[in-house]
Amino acid sequence: MDDQAVAERVLSHVRDGTTDEGDEVWHEPVENYRSEERLRRELAVLRRLPVPFCPSAALREPGAYVARQAAGVPILAVRGKDGEVRAFRNACRHRGAEVASGMGCAKTFVCPYHGWTYGLDGSLARVQHEHGFPDLDKSTHGLVPVLAQERSGIVFVTQSGEPAEQDPGEGLPELIPAGHDLIDTHDNEADVNWKVSLEGSIEGYHIRFGHPETFYPYGYDNLNVVEHCGRNSRVTFPFRRIEKLKDVPEAERRIEGRVTYVYHLFPNALVTVLSHHTILVVLEPIAPGRTRNVAYSLARTGGDPAVAETAKRDARFVTQTGAPEDRALAESVQRTLGSGANEHFTFGHFESAIVHFHRNLHAALAELDRSA
Repeated sequence: MDDQAVAERVLSHVRDGTTDEGDEVWHEPVENYRSEERLRRELAVLRRLPVPFCPSAALREPGAYVARQAAGVPILAVRGKDGEVRAFRNACRHRGAEVASGMGCAKTFVCPYHGWTYGLDGSLARVQHEHGFPDLDKSTHGLVPVLAQERSGIVFVTQSGEPAEQDPGEGLPELIPAGHDLIDTHDNEADVNWKVSLEGSIEGYHIRFGHPETFYPYGYDNLNVVEHCGRNSRVTFPFRRIEKLKDVPEAERRIEGRVTYVYHLFPNALVTVLSHHTILVVLEPIAPGRTRNVAYSLARTGGDPAVAETAKRDARFVTQTGAPEDRALAESVQRTLGSGANEHFTFGHFESAIVHFHRNLHAALAELDRSA
């Protein structure tokens, strides 16, 4: 829906004391959060599908790169001299050392082990003391490519084979429009299964009790708009100040600063659109009970330091208040998984985005099994 339709839906819920509801109750076995074998298969799904890797704004100019682990595999994404984004397995073709780390800008990638040098297109450009490798065909020893696609302001990477979805951004709006600047990056690890962490971000049923002094005073108890686009979802979290639009003609309503949009990009990424900034978070499973959260914060600053500072302040409010509360709740859930209290978790009509996620994850795992 467009912003005006979302505003009308929210105001109807406020008036009627209702919220969007799904039509299915889902029972997810607790063992699926604890099983090493289940995680192995989930990682295979993450490598098989186009998955958000970083925002396009992180690769603004030729030579800009991001290197990190994705689904347990070292991946390097870089913008070439021709403006195209390419991605590779981040492993030297000599002895396998990673040729880049973190973020930066480079003209070439030089392996820190023996100095083999690769161009921005992944080609092997130089071998130190090349006479020691008389039969080496440099044309077949470039960095191993994986598929990179730019959609909706995000770089998607598919690690194995052709993606099942040729256009990972089909049907989605421009989530991170051109002109947004990268204002911050951070990552942390939490003692929680990646799905438990994800679930807490795509439902508002917990706002009153989970965030009683941070988000709830500005928002509502269990009032959300939930939409689906293919395997993806969008959950709208409205602020109480949206009620100021009640007497504004629908076509004139502007909801910037009156809602937070949370997009779930299947399987393991979230794009949160707030008042002054946007955050892309990728949940990287490490173990059944451990997840790395990789976050990129962006804002349309126009090069103005004051605007950038406002965006950073907005981001700090989220990262220093609501986010730690969500993390504490997720870790609390994680600690009980082995207690025997629950054989399954029950997701009801107020948690339809979670139901949509699990239904599609089960389907993706079934597709994986059929292709094996």
